[in-house]
Amino acid sequence: MQLQLISFVLILHCMEYINCQQHTSRHRPHKQSMSSGCQSGCLTCSEYNGCLSCKPRLFIFLERNGMKQTGVCLPSCPSGYYGTRSPDRNDCTKCRPECDSCFTSNFCTRCRPGFYLHQGKCLQTCPEGRVPSTAQRECVLECPTDCESCANTDTCTRCAEGFFHLQGKCYDTCPEEYEPSDLLVECIPQVHCEVEEWSEWSPCSRRGKTCGFKRGEETRTRTVLRTPSPHANPCPPTHEKRDCVVKKKKCPGNGKRRPDRRNRNNRRDKENQESRHERKRVREKERKPVTGGEREDSEIRNKTERRRRRGHTRSPISVDGDPGQ
Repeated sequence: MQLQLISFVLILHCMEYINCQQHTSRHRPHKQSMSSGCQSGCLTCSEYNGCLSCKPRLFIFLERNGMKQTGVCLPSCPSGYYGTRSPDRNDCTKCRPECDSCFTSNFCTRCRPGFYLHQGKCLQTCPEGRVPSTAQRECVLECPTDCESCANTDTCTRCAEGFFHLQGKCYDTCPEEYEPSDLLVECIPQVHCEVEEWSEWSPCSRRGKTCGFKRGEETRTRTVLRTPSPHANPCPPTHEKRDCVVKKKKCPGNGKRRPDRRNRNNRRDKENQESRHERKRVREKERKPVTGGEREDSEIRNKTERRRRRGHTRSPISVDGDPGQ
């Protein structure tokens, strides 16, 4: 009985509301106009409701201001809405409540906080094998501990700090024949040194000469063809030398200079010998008793000898003591 009474009251209220709305609609002025008096993008509009239809390729969007809705025409729908096109009009439709942005009503492109995107759906709990990423608001793969990101549980795409990437795996120490690259954060192949064959031994030489000696040195070299990487095998020696023995031979041109040096030495020895003989004669005369005239002659000869040694004169001295003219 009470339910019937409540239903009757509700019906009466609804009838009154409908009559009121009809009365209001009969007396409310609705001014419609074509695009000449409308805002940009509108094809038709009203003073109270804004745009009623849009120009081709534009979407109509209803902006809420309290209980009032005003139509505007936009080239694309705002965040949280997706566009639908039809021959009559293009509308902006609201996304699902858990979607921050969407492509259609069933395909989200970004989730609201607290939800995580997975295959176009916004979920509060990620499926098995994936973990929630708060920064991306997505369900991401549960990677191994040494991976920063991965394509699946067995393939890393980027390694954690301190590890180096190689063929989908992360290593703290690179395998054999590989070495770490701090720049690429990867294990790269090692590049070992390569050198060409040794050159022929050079002629035996000593102090840059190839003559005038019996024992010397000879050398050989080789060129580096490939420079090694930092952790690869270093290059072997590229320069060698060894002792050598050759038949001693005179250097060209030396035979002409030696007689000159020998002649100068001979002249010097002859002058020294003459000087020694002269000093000997003087000492012998000094030992003999001499007269006054001989003493004077001896003193004159001694003075003359001293002058000659100094290079002042080479003139002979007469026995009588008078200088030669």
